[in-house]
Amino acid sequence: MTKLKLTNEWDKTFPKSEKVEHKKVTFHNRYGITLAADMYIPKDAKGKLAAIAVCGPFGAVKEQCSGLYAQEMAERGFLTIAFDPSFTGESGGEPRYMASPDINTEDFQAAVDFLSVQDNVDPEKIGIIGICGWGGMALNTAALDTRIKATVASTMYDMTRVNANGYFDSEDSEEKRYEKKAALNAQRTENYKNGSYNRAGGCLPLPVPEDAPFFVKDYSEYYKGRAYHKRSLNSNDGWNVIGCMSFMNQPILKYSNEIRSAVLMIHGEKAHSCYFSRDAYENMVKDSKFADNKELMIIPGAVHTDLYDNVNIIPFDKMEQFFKDNLK
Repeated sequence: MTKLKLTNEWDKTFPKSEKVEHKKVTFHNRYGITLAADMYIPKDAKGKLAAIAVCGPFGAVKEQCSGLYAQEMAERGFLTIAFDPSFTGESGGEPRYMASPDINTEDFQAAVDFLSVQDNVDPEKIGIIGICGWGGMALNTAALDTRIKATVASTMYDMTRVNANGYFDSEDSEEKRYEKKAALNAQRTENYKNGSYNRAGGCLPLPVPEDAPFFVKDYSEYYKGRAYHKRSLNSNDGWNVIGCMSFMNQPILKYSNEIRSAVLMIHGEKAHSCYFSRDAYENMVKDSKFADNKELMIIPGAVHTDLYDNVNIIPFDKMEQFFKDNLK
């Protein structure tokens, strides 16, 4: 497997906790890609612990939001890892800055593989947390991986839906999809001819124009401002232009109503993205024999990135109790 060059100093966008031990770890997925992760272990922990793998948001790195979640949950008694997906951050995979519904689902399963064989983890007590676009990946993984006993999807995006239909389903037509596919395939030809990939651009630089939609400003204030990180795609030049192309015709949540394990979905009432969670939850419980352990929690007044890093709004107490109830 590829040997990764990992940063040793603390370079997170949040303060280091004195209540947990932190170390870098690596593991591989079934495609042979080596993934980098930060592991957080409660200090003075004894015996085999319940464990949680965390990833997201889509285009972020583990030094941002997912690391904050992982460290907080470790303070509450869980062994956690926050990992960079394939092709991004400190993880391996070439070419860089690509995404895949299959490989990214596999990344979560590989994290479960890794946790399952740790001496200080109880393999029967493993959960996952997916944030933003990785909330959808978490649900997709929970529908596939029976080892996962509890899943939290926070401020979720369905990346297949937004790529195929645009924001708010404003491009949900054969004509619009054809235009998009034609442009992407023309880009593929140019990339192949030139032997390189063009980047799509990350969030808008600050200050964001006044006439930009609120959610665009919201993203930029997080990625370009308070949580800027040099390895984050959204903080810099974004994904490759064709990096998310396969999401357009590969829906990821087809069998979500067959998830037997517990699921907690969390979203802000004022988030532009709230419709993703509302619809995904409705589809997950519709005609399901396993609806009793599913919950949608709407946070009054919260916007999308409030659930990235606002510790006064992220319902960590609720999440702690959810995992304690279901990882036992």
